[in-house]
Amino acid sequence: MTGIRRKRPAAAVDALDALDALDALDAIEPPGNVETFVGVLSVTVLVEVLGVLSGSEVWLLGLLVFLPGTASALCTVQQTKFVAAWTTLFVTFTVVVRAVDGDRWLDRALLVLLTLALGAASVYACHRRIGREHEMLRLRSTAAAMQRHILHPLPLLTDDVLVNGVYEPVQEDRLVGGDIYDVVASPWGTRVLIGDVQGKGLAAVGAAFAVIGAFREAAHREPTLTALVDALDAAVVRHNSYAEQTGDDERFVTALVVGVDAHAEAQVVNCGHVPPRLVHDGVVSTPVLDTGVPLGLAELAVEPTTVQWFAFPAGSTLVLTTDGLTETRAADGAFYPVDDRLTKYADLLPTELPQALHDDSRAFTRDGRRHDDVAVLTVRRSPRS
Repeated sequence: MTGIRRKRPAAAVDALDALDALDALDAIEPPGNVETFVGVLSVTVLVEVLGVLSGSEVWLLGLLVFLPGTASALCTVQQTKFVAAWTTLFVTFTVVVRAVDGDRWLDRALLVLLTLALGAASVYACHRRIGREHEMLRLRSTAAAMQRHILHPLPLLTDDVLVNGVYEPVQEDRLVGGDIYDVVASPWGTRVLIGDVQGKGLAAVGAAFAVIGAFREAAHREPTLTALVDALDAAVVRHNSYAEQTGDDERFVTALVVGVDAHAEAQVVNCGHVPPRLVHDGVVSTPVLDTGVPLGLAELAVEPTTVQWFAFPAGSTLVLTTDGLTETRAADGAFYPVDDRLTKYADLLPTELPQALHDDSRAFTRDGRRHDDVAVLTVRRSPRS
């Protein structure tokens, strides 16, 4: 049985990098205590100088009430408490010293009370902010860990192929979307899956779980691709049955399952998915034209699942995509010309081609906006001795 080996180039979309980014975010420290003290002292001196120059020392103290609010957005709770206490004490001291004439004592008392109230509110706001930030970090760390198990980090290397790619959910702040992929090194060669769950975002994750879990189990059990695809279809049907019981929407999944072994030909089953492209010697072709029904809809099929064979010579690259790439549109409504762009980038290494297509398609839209998840995989036959 072949095994899967993982590499991590800088361009790979890797959930470990997401976790590293979260750790870095968590490591971003607020201003130090010395910086906080210097900043507060500088603002206080500035307000006092302006008050002396303008002859309105007491009333310009009202500007200091903004200090705790600023601290609540930038500093720790303890630092915000210090700023609030400093502001309250300084305003109180200045008001008492300037109140020897007994003039407008009620206004001065209200200024002290307002400063005290705003300081307390700032401390509370800071506490809530930090709590939300920590909760968001925990949630995103959980999402990143989930992605590592749902979608294995790329590239993946087996004895048969090198698989690299780019994955981007339409909601870029989420790490999991409706597009799926996986690679399994089975006793019958390497099986590669790419699919697109009906719907977008987190609503499609349940069906994605079902398909990927079934693929990882059945790819080692079923000797033929037709039996493997039948197992995937059954998994989607079971998921839809459960979804119906819980009031969720039923979903279908378009998918492409490719099998590569030591032979010069590869085999594929297309379940309503975007056909693959083969890049060989700078020429782009579409080796698979027949398309079946998506997973979950096998009962509607007129003919049984069939396998198609195509030449997959050494040195060629198979490009698998979802419709998030092929249906990318420019401002004038024109679709992204996948074949033309593949011809343009045919000389790139398989490890570079997915990112090049991804970046080029974003530039094609002008504003870089997408309306669907995007997955682009390259499958390069590994050289054999």
